[in-house]
Amino acid sequence: MKNQETLYLKIAKIIEDQIHTETLMLGDKLPSVRSAQKLYNVSLNTIKQAYLELESRSLIESRPKTGYYVSKSSQRTTALPTIASIDNHETENTPEELIDKVFGTINQTDVTQFALGLPGKNFLPIAKLNKGIINAVRNRSDAGTTYEPVQGSEELRRAIAKWALVMEGKITEDDLVITSGAMHAMYNALMAVTSPGDSVAVESPAYFGILQAIKALGLKAVEIPTHPLHGIDLDALKKVMPEIKACCFVTNFNNPMGFQMPDENKQELVRLITQYNIPLIEDDIYGNLYFGS
Repeated sequence: MKNQETLYLKIAKIIEDQIHTETLMLGDKLPSVRSAQKLYNVSLNTIKQAYLELESRSLIESRPKTGYYVSKSSQRTTALPTIASIDNHETENTPEELIDKVFGTINQTDVTQFALGLPGKNFLPIAKLNKGIINAVRNRSDAGTTYEPVQGSEELRRAIAKWALVMEGKITEDDLVITSGAMHAMYNALMAVTSPGDSVAVESPAYFGILQAIKALGLKAVEIPTHPLHGIDLDALKKVMPEIKACCFVTNFNNPMGFQMPDENKQELVRLITQYNIPLIEDDIYGNLYFGS
């Protein structure tokens, strides 16, 4: 299995290099899956995985019934964000005013919202969602007016546990707690593993909601330099491990940087925090938006 995983990444890298050197140019058609299978002498599944990998990086695009082509996005020349230099000097300025300003634009129809993780209404099946909500309320004998268990609706937790087969089926409804949003979950997790005055490692830059939670709970944020492609600087994290009580990271499609932390970096991160016995709170709000298997 490991060799197959490495093989599809090697094939993806070959095609990626051809795109960057313009051997494959914008609009060029890639070999069909079956042609590529014969070309590289691998399984169909390996080629499909390689093409999915390239598609997830917006280097190629699939066109129904015609095949795969080099995409416009592959020609982007915008520079990557620089790695933040960490300034440990405290200032009197607080982010609350800027955050209030951002949220103050939510209801403005003439503003395209990039500051918050909100999907455009045209991406959502609004009519179906409304119908589903009406049906859910209608099917409840109490119309949803009574208290739920502290842990959340047992029916909902069971449904989520069944869906979690992608996590090898190791979750049951008893392992889950329903919250009123991701930040509610972050507060609960931070309260469970820290005490006021403790230090928490965060990416730099970090999602402002995480910084608000840390401040509200009387904790200290320790910023870790973060690369726009590879995620947190693991060497920098290791240096501060003795002084922190928890890590709070967004490793999948990070907000605001957008990176997908490579699997080998994730594995090293887990090894590191296991060595120091430090809990990791992962905000995986976008993890299931991956274009692929």
